[in-house]
Amino acid sequence: MNDHSAVLGESPLWREYLELTKPRVVTVLAFTALVGVCLASPGALPLDTAAFALLGISLAAAAGGAVNHVVDRRVDALMPRTRQRPLPQGRVTSGAALAFAAGLGALATLLLGTFVNWLTTALTLASMVGYSVVYTMYLKRATPQNIVIGGAAGAMPPVLGWTAVTGTLDGEAWLLFLIIFAWTPPHFWALAIERRDEYARAEIPMLPVTHGIPFTRLQILLYTVMLFGVSLLPFVARMSGGVYLAGAVILGGAFLYQAVMLYLGRERERPMKVFGFSIYYLLGLFAFLLADHYLAMAG
Repeated sequence: MNDHSAVLGESPLWREYLELTKPRVVTVLAFTALVGVCLASPGALPLDTAAFALLGISLAAAAGGAVNHVVDRRVDALMPRTRQRPLPQGRVTSGAALAFAAGLGALATLLLGTFVNWLTTALTLASMVGYSVVYTMYLKRATPQNIVIGGAAGAMPPVLGWTAVTGTLDGEAWLLFLIIFAWTPPHFWALAIERRDEYARAEIPMLPVTHGIPFTRLQILLYTVMLFGVSLLPFVARMSGGVYLAGAVILGGAFLYQAVMLYLGRERERPMKVFGFSIYYLLGLFAFLLADHYLAMAG
């Protein structure tokens, strides 16, 4: 064990920095970006472009996550869910975390600008700033609609994947954006219901804190209905076919069931069930987009 590990007493230093990147979030974002890359490729996948695009997008997302840890370090210390993170526990300093984020952001910019294209580079940097600065520093503390407005940054990865291949902003890419944009509020508000008391203690104006849990349940249901409709748009626009449509209907129906059960409020554990299912929903929906695309090419 090295000196850093001995001082930390819990894990090697690299694991602390890995936690700053929010690896689970980055994995989901990278997958949706990959789908954007694949759907934008009518023929063989451009492997070099895809690899550099996904690496650059992932590094930028990781940089945004690290900045989020720095900005939220005092709030994180007040919440049981986050108080064990590296900064509240003093295992990583704010200065070191910001330097780490700057390095990741610089490397992302270099890779995207050199090996992909400058449109993707600019949009990626704008998304990173939108999440780490606009959402984390301002919106999160200013309005209960924070996750709705700030969700635009999290909905960008499939657009970035698309522009990495095409170099243009096309309507099909924005359909992918709309799916994640509509998905974000019911996904996050379900968690916010479960953690309502923690957000109230930290004085973060999440919707369950400012408007109450019953109102938030209704909003989750309404957004899930909207998401169901939005998820059908790729088929309506002839961007995808029957395989995707079947998947979207099945997954959308299951999500609606979860939202209705949450709205009825009969189960204490339902918010976390909705939160957990929402992740599988998004991954499944984009997997159906991918499967439909390649099955159509094979046919």
